[in-house]
This record gives sequence, C-alpha cells and structure tokens, in this order.
Amino acid sequence: MPEVLKAPLVVEFPFTRSLGPVQSAFLTGLREQVVLGVRTADGRTLVPPVEYDPVTAEELRDLVEVAPTGTVTTWAWNHDPRRGQPLGTPFAWVLVQLDGADTGLLHALDAPGPDAVRTGMRVRVRWARERSGAITDIACFEPYDGTAGELTGHDGRFEDMVTGIVAPARLDYVYSPGRAQAAYIASLSEQRTVGERCPSCHKVYVPPKGACPTCGVATSEQVEVGPRGTVTTYCIVNIKAKNLDIEVPYVYAHIALDGAGLALHGRIGGIPYDEVRMGLRVEPVWTEGGRYPDHYRPTGEPDADYETYKEML
Repeated sequence: MPEVLKAPLVVEFPFTRSLGPVQSAFLTGLREQVVLGVRTADGRTLVPPVEYDPVTAEELRDLVEVAPTGTVTTWAWNHDPRRGQPLGTPFAWVLVQLDGADTGLLHALDAPGPDAVRTGMRVRVRWARERSGAITDIACFEPYDGTAGELTGHDGRFEDMVTGIVAPARLDYVYSPGRAQAAYIASLSEQRTVGERCPSCHKVYVPPKGACPTCGVATSEQVEVGPRGTVTTYCIVNIKAKNLDIEVPYVYAHIALDGAGLALHGRIGGIPYDEVRMGLRVEPVWTEGGRYPDHYRPTGEPDADYETYKEML
C-alpha cells in the first residue's frame, strides 16, 4: 500500500479593523481597568457593547460602567488549551453576566478543575499586567466570594483613545492530498505535470481532485500536460508577503497548460511586470531540488489567440 502523504500547514494573517466610538471606548476602558457597556432605549445594558441594538437596529451611544464582578451563567471545561488561548493550563470557558449588565461576556476562568466550576458561581476580572486596549487586557476571570465590585464613576471619555486593533488569525492543520493529488505531487518531483481526464466531458483537470467538478464523476485516467501554457488572467502584487523572498511588484497568474482544461496558479518572471498580458505564452522554470516550478517565464512564442483560452478565464 503506498504511503499516505500528509503535511502540517498554517494559514495565518493579521486582521486589521478600525473601531467606532462604542468599541473604541470599550477597549480603551479595558486598558484603564474600566468595563463599559452600552444602554439601549428600553433600559438594557449590553456587555460587550455593540453599536446597534440587536432587537431594534437603533444606533447606540449611551455608555455606562458596569462592575468587574459577575455571575457565571454557563460554562465548558477546556482540558487542552491551544496556542493563543488566554491560559496555558486547563481552564473553563465561561459566560459571565457582570454586575449591572443584562448580557454575558465570554472569557476564560482560572480554576483548578471542572469540579470547581458551577453555574451561578461568583467571579471577578483578573487584569493583565500590561494592557494595550484589547479584550486580552482581561487576563481571565477568577473565583470571587465578595459583593459587587465598586464602580469608578467613569463616563467613557478617555484621552488617547484606541481607534483600531490588529487581530491575528491563524489556522494550524494537517493536510492529506488524497490519491489524485498525491500522483500530481509525485509527477512534479519529476518535473512533469499530470492531470486526470473526465470520462464524461473529457476535460483534463490540473491539479486533479479525483472527480470532475462539472460532471461529478470519478476520474482516474492520468494525462501529462504542458509544460508550456498560456496566461489567461493575472494580477500585479504590490504587498510583500511574510517569509516570501520575492521583490514587489510581481505578477501572479492563471496559466492554462497545454492540454489542460483548467488553469492553475503560478508566478510570472523573466519579464517586467507591466509587460505581462493575457495570451502570453510561458514555460516553467525549475530550481535545483525544487518540488514544483519556481515561476513561469515567456517562451518567445507569439501570443495565443483569445479564442483558444476564453473558456478558462
């Protein structure tokens, strides 16, 4: 039985967003150890605050302080914390209704074990030592036996307001390509490109998926395509990617390899970025020991006629 291919992959990017007046005040308040909610027209206090009433869609601006203490309304035990979670040891995810609020705030509760957590237990905020204006300024909640915490009397107006945040998004997973793509990867190691032909519509798909995306039938007939191909569409990249040693601007294109029924992605090199065009004929450039083409360069052939690749745009 052939070895099953698999590899760890990471998808990661920083998500940057600006803040409106309500979220700005909430996060700035956390930096100053103040918890703010927003009051609705019918008197409810929402924490975390939102900019529009979820019931009436009315814009909300009336900020109100709530206590840093509250009651657990529901919880779940996390026995195996993951990267980037609030605590490195097992903890409980809890929904806490802070004193003075009518909604729950989701965060971590530092507890020795699930037997120490219960619905209705009293908790309080444990503030982070270093705070920057983010939800992580609340390090976690901790058990608390006292009465409601004291309010500072803050009105939600601060100096040096937090106006934006950067939230890192990351997904770690293990990818297994399956039979069809494993054969495709193996062919690339031999500097060949192999697709699979649909027995119904007869299109050759590269990379192959094991089934025709149009007809839905299984594919198994392997067909070598390329190595040359045609640029069908492209974009000019002006932002340098992390850990990618390619100077910007550069061109990333859809390339329809000769004999393929589907265009694949590839970088275009060996030509000024502003001279890349639809119909440009290209060929792969392999680096020594490379497992896939480093980029595609012009072949010097005349441009392909639009009619020959219009179905793959």
